[in-house]
Amino acid sequence: MWFNRRMFKPLPLYIGLRYTRAKRRTHFISFISVISIAGILLGVAALITVLSVMNGFEKELRDRILGMASHAQVSGLEGVLPNWRSVKKELESDPRVLGSAPQIDFEGMINVGDQVSGAIFHGVLPEAEAEVSDVGEHMVAGSMESLVDGSYHIVLGKELAQMLGVSMGQKVTVITPQAQVTPAGFLPRLRRFTVTGVFSVGMFEYDRGSAFISLGDAARLTRKGDNVSGLRLRLENIYDAPRIAREINNDLGALYWVSDWTQQHQNFFKAIKTERMVMFVILSLIVVVAAFNIVSTLVMLVNDKRSDIAILRTLGLTPRQVMLVFIVQGTLIGLIGASLGVVIGSLLAENVTSIVHAIENLFHVQFLSADVYYITDVPSDLRLADVVKIALVAFAAAMLMTIYPAWQASRTQPAEALRYE
Repeated sequence: MWFNRRMFKPLPLYIGLRYTRAKRRTHFISFISVISIAGILLGVAALITVLSVMNGFEKELRDRILGMASHAQVSGLEGVLPNWRSVKKELESDPRVLGSAPQIDFEGMINVGDQVSGAIFHGVLPEAEAEVSDVGEHMVAGSMESLVDGSYHIVLGKELAQMLGVSMGQKVTVITPQAQVTPAGFLPRLRRFTVTGVFSVGMFEYDRGSAFISLGDAARLTRKGDNVSGLRLRLENIYDAPRIAREINNDLGALYWVSDWTQQHQNFFKAIKTERMVMFVILSLIVVVAAFNIVSTLVMLVNDKRSDIAILRTLGLTPRQVMLVFIVQGTLIGLIGASLGVVIGSLLAENVTSIVHAIENLFHVQFLSADVYYITDVPSDLRLADVVKIALVAFAAAMLMTIYPAWQASRTQPAEALRYE
């Protein structure tokens, strides 16, 4: 056939691309095509940006939580770990354990003048704490090394210190729920501490409700003697923490309980994962709705090209090849929209933090208030797997939308189409 001269590509592809480049007799068809591309572009860009921001929040929260919490924790069956030194020595011989530190946790209150606040107190050994947490790297004032046994020094979270109105060197009163018997009856245990450090990990929950004291001072306040609440562990692979924790628990025996960070914050990270999935489904519907415009575009294009289709059919083009011609056009619309969406969405995702800061500075607003949200910035974590998945969803939706109008075009009868030409 004369169509095949000097052609090095399949005939339906060649004609489909020619139709795509040709000027439309009906400008409305071109307008609908542009709207289709713009819709897919916006849907893909929004989906990439939103998922990247959610990935960023998840990563930031995980890093900040694990900066304070441990990858895993070993405790006794009744919340008390006796003989912790021998357990610590045994765990340190395990190559999967990078560090361990004893800790005594208890809830109490801090009083300064007429200001009172609840807090979670952590009794720690400063030299060992650096092996399992990053608090020492987030000190605003003072240092963790000031927590010497018997000194009754305390390190407060930044928000907690501001709420109490205290600064370095000032005294605070720590009130514990453990009662002591006096001639006046049962009274809570009180102890004066000196503020020797302030930390800020950037997470309001910890900065507002946590305080550190030395392990010995915590043992005296809680009357634990030589026992501790548990041993905190830093593992070589945080994503493999559940398996490692189970294996360590089996090695230690039934008298010990080993929990990992995924158990301690299980509901929180499950909620984030569920929210990501729901947002992906919702925003994917935007892409699908935009792809529906391809149907109207191709239906109108088929009506506009009925005489051309009839001539091609009389020259030997099969119904299957006619169908492929219009599938090529619809697919090209989807490909252009998805490609532009990937580029724009990736650029937005990479620069969303700077964009949000610029908007906040321009309008003098703060989108994420520190006393309401865990994180005050808008982080972003662009992942190749998400980009590929979104692009494939958009491209697949565009291809599916071409099937019906392309099938209608393949059913064109040359005699009927050319009757009034």
